[in-house]
Amino acid sequence: MIGWREAWDDALYGPDGFYRRESPAAHFRTSVHASTVFAAAILAYVRRHDLHAVVDVGAGRGELLTALDAMAPGQLALLGVDVRPRPPELPERIGWRDHLPEQLEGLMFANELLDDVPCEIVERDRDGVLRTVLVDPATGAEQLGAPVRDPRTLEWVEAWWPLTEPGERAEVGVAREALWRDVVSRVEGGAAIAVDYGHRAADRPPYGSLRAYRDGVEADVVPDGSCDVTAHVAVDALATAVGGTLARQRDVLRDLGVDGSRPPLSLASSDPQAYVAALVTASEAAELTASGGLGDFWWVITPVR
Repeated sequence: MIGWREAWDDALYGPDGFYRRESPAAHFRTSVHASTVFAAAILAYVRRHDLHAVVDVGAGRGELLTALDAMAPGQLALLGVDVRPRPPELPERIGWRDHLPEQLEGLMFANELLDDVPCEIVERDRDGVLRTVLVDPATGAEQLGAPVRDPRTLEWVEAWWPLTEPGERAEVGVAREALWRDVVSRVEGGAAIAVDYGHRAADRPPYGSLRAYRDGVEADVVPDGSCDVTAHVAVDALATAVGGTLARQRDVLRDLGVDGSRPPLSLASSDPQAYVAALVTASEAAELTASGGLGDFWWVITPVR
C-alpha cells in the first residue's frame, strides 16, 4: 500500500492516468460545460478590469477558450494549459501548452482544477496519533500508516483542519496551495481566479470528502486510473495562502450580469423567437447560480496590481 497522494497522482496524471486519456466533459458537468453564459461572465470580468489575455489552467478540451474566442474574436490572447494534447478542433489562434507561462498580464483562471490536485490524507487513530492513510491502488482498500512527521502537514492540520476524534480525517491542502501560489506568482498584473467546490473551517466534513466519478455517475473510490478521483477544497486556507477573497459563484455571476429571471411574457407575443432564446438563457443562468448546485461553488479571487 502507498500514501493517497502518490496513488491519486498516478491514477490521474501517470503515464496511463485518467486525465491523459479522458475528456472531463465525458464524465462530469461543470459550469463551463453547462452554458456559454459562464464564458460571457468571464468575458464581462475581463472587460470590466481592462484585461486582454486569459490563461485557462486545466483547460480540458478548451471549451471555455473556444467560447471566449467566439464572443470576442481576435480581441483576447487566449492560452490553454493542460496535460492533454491540443484538441484538434481548437481554433488556431488559441494557444495550447502543457506548462504555465512564465508571466502574464491578464487573467489566470481555473475551473474545478484544484479538487483534482492530489493531497495527502491523514487520520486520527484510537490513541490520538495522526497517521497517514495508505491505499491499495488496485482495490481502494485502506489502512493507517506511519505517524505524520512532516512539519508542514502537522502545522496545516492544526491551523485549518484540526482532528479531535478517532476516525476523523483531513485532506491536507499543502500541495494545492503550493500549486496555486505558483500560478498567482506568475501574474504581473490582472488577477488569478480559482473556482471550485469546497468548505471552510465551520463546515469541514469530519471524515473527508474523497469521491470518484465515471461516465457521469459516482463510482467507488479506487485510484486505478479508471475514474476521476476528487476531493473538496479547503477554500479558506487557499484564499489565505494567496491573499485572495472568497465569494459564492451565484454572487459573482449576478454581479457580472448573469440573470436567471424569466423574460417578460409580453415578449412571447411581440417576438416569440426572442422570447424562446431569452428563456433558454435564463434557464442556463439559473443553473449556474442555483443554491444547492453550481451557485454554491467558491471563487477565490486574487487581484494583482
